[in-house]
Amino acid sequence: MNINLTLLAQAATFAIFIWFTAKFVWPSLMRAIETRQKQIADGLAAAERGQQELIRAQARFQDTLQQAKNEAAELIAQAQKRAADIIEEAKAQAQIEGERLIETARAEIEQEANRTKEQLRGEVAAIALAGASKILGREVDAKAHNDLLDRMLAEL
Repeated sequence: MNINLTLLAQAATFAIFIWFTAKFVWPSLMRAIETRQKQIADGLAAAERGQQELIRAQARFQDTLQQAKNEAAELIAQAQKRAADIIEEAKAQAQIEGERLIETARAEIEQEANRTKEQLRGEVAAIALAGASKILGREVDAKAHNDLLDRMLAEL
């Protein structure tokens, strides 16, 4: 092989090109590559943090949802209990009111019966006086025989 000046010039030119590339081009390429690698790593880390935050948010959502369901169930149970209490109170009040009305009716019936008895006694006494007057043939004085009439009324 012949080594001539052309080959040496090409080798020198290639060496200068390598030196220039290593000195000026390569560091900026490496910085760009490193910057891009850092951005990719930061993006992946942010995506991982976002994924972890999403998992935590879903867990908090499930906890909040379960808590809301529990509170709703508790409120429903309290409302049902209150409704049952109100119904029981109404039943008790109705029972008391019914008993009071029955007692009032009984008292009114008893008063009416007593009035009727008194009225009948008066009528029986008048009939007895009229009958006694006819039997005796003379007028019976009610004021004079008041004690006798009172005993007779008491026996009726």
